[in-house]
Amino acid sequence: MAEPHPLVRQLRFTRSEFVRGVKGVNEEDARARVEPMNCISWNVGHLAWQEQRYFLTLAQGTTPLPDIETRFASGGPASTPSMAEVLGAWRRITTEVDPWLDTVTTETLLAHPIRQGKPISRSLGNLLQRVIYHYWYHTGENLAIRQQLGHRRLPQFVGNIDEEAPYQPER
Repeated sequence: MAEPHPLVRQLRFTRSEFVRGVKGVNEEDARARVEPMNCISWNVGHLAWQEQRYFLTLAQGTTPLPDIETRFASGGPASTPSMAEVLGAWRRITTEVDPWLDTVTTETLLAHPIRQGKPISRSLGNLLQRVIYHYWYHTGENLAIRQQLGHRRLPQFVGNIDEEAPYQPER
């Protein structure tokens, strides 16, 4: 199999850092709200929502978990879902997204997905970048929540990017 597009490799590294940032969080702490922020478990559901929306619904025309679309959309109501539930949904969605990501090319990323018969204004490449940066935003937020909850021995900095996702030029 060919190497994934460099941005796809960055997304996968970013996902792994997001998961590292929530590793070991118990159900009670995952559901705790440090207002005005959402809780950690809601953030996990929110990133599941974004991946499903961009890479399954817009890119492939499928929405396997419609409840994620309604419960965790941007601007949606705060809630305190089960961490096990949202991590399960996140894993299912990212697993379904991955085969498509393996096919992504520069040409794919320049395309604009169609919604309601019209191309949307953002290209798939823009959407991919938005997801990567959105993960980093919520990774920081989740770690801030964990600090407020008194968690110790948290990740201090980006993980092993030099080996797992080093800079690669496009082919």
